[in-house]
Amino acid sequence: QGPVLHVLGADLMDGTPIFDIKPYIPYADCIPEASAGYTEHLAEPELHVEFPETWLQQIPADKRAIVLRMLSLDPRPAYQSSDNKAYGLAFAGFNIRFSVESDTLHVLSVSPIAR
Repeated sequence: QGPVLHVLGADLMDGTPIFDIKPYIPYADCIPEASAGYTEHLAEPELHVEFPETWLQQIPADKRAIVLRMLSLDPRPAYQSSDNKAYGLAFAGFNIRFSVESDTLHVLSVSPIAR
């Protein structure tokens, strides 16, 4: 029959086929000391981030370096990499809208998440 893969901790019924097994990627997954296999030699994406100072000041001071680093790593879904399309993400209680043109991410707006 070949190798057997035992899966624990998944919300599956016994015998459910699993079709989409992905490689482990340390910078994106939760066990940094694990082996990355064939993804080990992939370059980490780096974007230049243009974040207007007036909007950056809305982000708590202790989270500004984090949001800048996160944005530089290109938070767009991997299957969507269109230039000039508007994307958004939630971070530290704010909606951050951005677009990417070539190797530059432009923050378009920052607004508090309504509660």
